[in-house]
Amino acid sequence: MAEEDVVPKTFRALVESADRKFARVRDLPSYGRAQGQHYFQKVFKAYMRLWKYQQEHRAELVKAGLNRWEIGEIAGRIGQLYFGQYMRTSEARFLVEAYIFYEAILKRRYFEGCGVKDLRVRFKELRFYARFLLVSLILNRTEMVKVVVEKLRALIDDCKANFRETNFKEWKLVEQEILRFINIDTTFTIPSSRPFRYCAMLNCHPNSVPYVARFHAKKVLKFRDAILMSYHRNEVKFAELTLDVYRMLQCLEWEPSGSFYQKHPAEPKENGVAVDYSGASGLIDMNLAADMTDPALPPNPRKAILYRPSLTHLIAVMATICEELPPESIMLVYLSASDKYAGTPGQINTSHVETSGGSRRTRKSMLTSHSSLEQNCSATESHINGVKGPSDYYNDYLWLGPKGNGGSSNLYPGDIIPFTRRPLFLIIDSDSSHAFKVLHGAERGEKAALLLSPLRPTFKGPSSADITQNGSQFTLFLTAPLLAFCQMVGFSLSDSDMEVLNSAESILSTAFSKWEVILCKSPSLDLVWAQVLSDPFLRRLIVRFIFCRTVLSAIWPPEGSDQYLPLCIPQLPNSLSPKSDVVQSCVSQLADHLKVSNYFHFEDS
Repeated sequence: MAEEDVVPKTFRALVESADRKFARVRDLPSYGRAQGQHYFQKVFKAYMRLWKYQQEHRAELVKAGLNRWEIGEIAGRIGQLYFGQYMRTSEARFLVEAYIFYEAILKRRYFEGCGVKDLRVRFKELRFYARFLLVSLILNRTEMVKVVVEKLRALIDDCKANFRETNFKEWKLVEQEILRFINIDTTFTIPSSRPFRYCAMLNCHPNSVPYVARFHAKKVLKFRDAILMSYHRNEVKFAELTLDVYRMLQCLEWEPSGSFYQKHPAEPKENGVAVDYSGASGLIDMNLAADMTDPALPPNPRKAILYRPSLTHLIAVMATICEELPPESIMLVYLSASDKYAGTPGQINTSHVETSGGSRRTRKSMLTSHSSLEQNCSATESHINGVKGPSDYYNDYLWLGPKGNGGSSNLYPGDIIPFTRRPLFLIIDSDSSHAFKVLHGAERGEKAALLLSPLRPTFKGPSSADITQNGSQFTLFLTAPLLAFCQMVGFSLSDSDMEVLNSAESILSTAFSKWEVILCKSPSLDLVWAQVLSDPFLRRLIVRFIFCRTVLSAIWPPEGSDQYLPLCIPQLPNSLSPKSDVVQSCVSQLADHLKVSNYFHFEDS
């Protein structure tokens, strides 16, 4: 073998070896604590070896015909590995590493400007943009998302012009998906809004910190694992990440502080001049991750993200995570789906609030009949005071499947019971959520904590109620309460309202701090809530639920309002009920501040 052939042949052998290992890792399940860790380490080492080899022999490889897009493809595979590991572990450092590699590919223009007319390479570039968009979206790099969207759009147009015989309809749909997503996500529409992630600077209330630190329940559980699933027809999504799951995913993670908390410009500049990365260097600075993560923060809870799963797949994931759950730990399960009468996309049971000189009246369902709602209410009322029989656990259900798929797609409350042998924090966001009340008292080992959405959302105008356009109202209350409040009453927020926005957030922060103190001091706090109160993520969900319940209770009259109100089981202390002064005063103050108090009515305590 000629000496000049050794380097390219060695390189090709390393590429083939790494690709074979990558294929084994790519299809591994993204849930479970032990899944793929051994394979990940092997394939990662293979790509690191390949990356180092191409750096050390760049000149010989270029002389032998190595293309720049091939370097970009290697870096892209490494980015894929990091992102896949983030999805398995929820460790922020893996997400940051994926971003660094993808950003380097973009800045060094590995796929651009090489005059390639190879359709196969163009598809690689399209896939790179789609993957980079997903990583940037989860990291809230809004400016970078906008940059990549424009590059994706330009590339699609270029491909359509140069490869007329090829159909790029799927990629136009990808473009439409991301545009629809960023037009709705408040991270883009209100860039100055608070992050969904838990930020120590913003969410850790100084007045309640000493009480939380001193709080000790008979039993303390650690929040280690979560399952997040959304299944609605035509819901807002990008790739396999729906808007509701995206919000909940971020709500259950720590916000990096330090330099990364500040939103950087998308294009790096030196002395006001954009840096040209089109040179031959293939070096990617992996030490940048140190500036973008916060080692002082605890690890994020692991999250299994399920996109439109089959019922059997959902149950299999729950069983795996439940089996692997460490001792003295709790599993959060978030399920957002319609009931069996989901109907046409966008047609959900909703209610419209109107005002007239301070009075209130309700309008009947604007989009669909009451039949499903009445059945839900009658079914759940039947076992409030009575003895539950086996059939009570298999009446109403969540619908996880295509139309006409029969009972194989029905998730019944009874299907959840086996998993109550371990501690469970269950959030059901559905128009049949109240059917899951029957789980209380039916647990097989541990009492479950239940947060159940209203059967109907409440909005000032009907246009906001479409879950396919705005996501779920209940989920938004749990992840961004102020934005949910403003959306509900039709108060339009923008960056020009910064002073109003900050004052409103201050009102909520003060109230949440008081409520945390009350929870810590309450002698009637059920152990189900007490054992998770020390966890910042779950504690934040609880106080936001209190806010959501109070807001909706202040809109609807007591008679016949059950369908419009969320439920928590077991009950929280009466001192934080919707009728208590300390809770009502927060909503009243916020409504006055935003000048929307005419929508609310507060009863005397």
